[in-house]
Amino acid sequence: MLEYPCLTSDPSQANAIYVPYYGGLDSLKYLFGPEVNSSSQHGLDLYDFLVHVDLPSIWSRYYGHDHFMVMARPAWDFSQPLFNDPIVFGTSFFELPEFYNVTALTIESRAYPWQEQAIPYPTSFHPPNLAFFESWVNRVRRSRRTTLMLFAGGGGISANPNVRRSIRLECENVTSMSADDTGYEKLCEFPTGDTQTRRSTLDGILAGCIPVFFEDLSAKKQYGWHLPEEKYEEFSVSIPKEDVFKGLKILDVLTSIPRAQVRRMREKVLEMMPRVMYRKHGSSLGLRSKKDAFDIAIEGTLERIKSRLQEVAAQ
Repeated sequence: MLEYPCLTSDPSQANAIYVPYYGGLDSLKYLFGPEVNSSSQHGLDLYDFLVHVDLPSIWSRYYGHDHFMVMARPAWDFSQPLFNDPIVFGTSFFELPEFYNVTALTIESRAYPWQEQAIPYPTSFHPPNLAFFESWVNRVRRSRRTTLMLFAGGGGISANPNVRRSIRLECENVTSMSADDTGYEKLCEFPTGDTQTRRSTLDGILAGCIPVFFEDLSAKKQYGWHLPEEKYEEFSVSIPKEDVFKGLKILDVLTSIPRAQVRRMREKVLEMMPRVMYRKHGSSLGLRSKKDAFDIAIEGTLERIKSRLQEVAAQ
């Protein structure tokens, strides 16, 4: 954030206020307190700080509509109803009326988000300069991929039907591929993870692998800023999980895709690659000329806040 070119030390002049809050870490004391789970209190201390201690005039200017933060966990972890009895997993941060106006960037949003917007998981790929990034793209483009598909995911839970189990069994009948393979595959199948999304989706795109999705909430309804919905047919394959449960063979769908289309989709994946990567801190000016996931997240946040403030002004 400190490398962002349009910062000001005067918050009264800022179009947006970033709150550097570690929500996932701070939630632990509310989830695992010495006496009782107090998850419904998560966020109240932060609210008190913003409203009464830090710069009260900045908060009261728009009552949080111009504030944003990053919550580095799925939104579901902060969406427990305030009066759940018995208490289930997570805290109630997003259920607090005090934070309804604040924009939260999360690694996974709910189906009908209001406060939050999903942004890509950070991966382990953080290029330091443009030459490094371009050499990686060229390596991916030149790689000969003789394996049709890879199942990216664990064995799954015991629920029946389970799309992860269906994919795993079909892959085992075709080849000995597993999620630990280091070769480059043409298509990577990404069923849901512990929640709707999974980081390996972004790993696969950065490896130049065409993603195969089984439900829209895995990515299409999540990363609208970074991977626009209208582009999905150009770089990914969608196979409804309901059709898999009814007996549709995933292999039949994938082998029916013409090779020319696969080549076009792989090129589109390479084109989308910068949008889901996070540059290395202190990267070169040349690489900064390419918008990465951070740049797109900030642009989207500013546009969202601008729209919100226009709505407030019109009321």
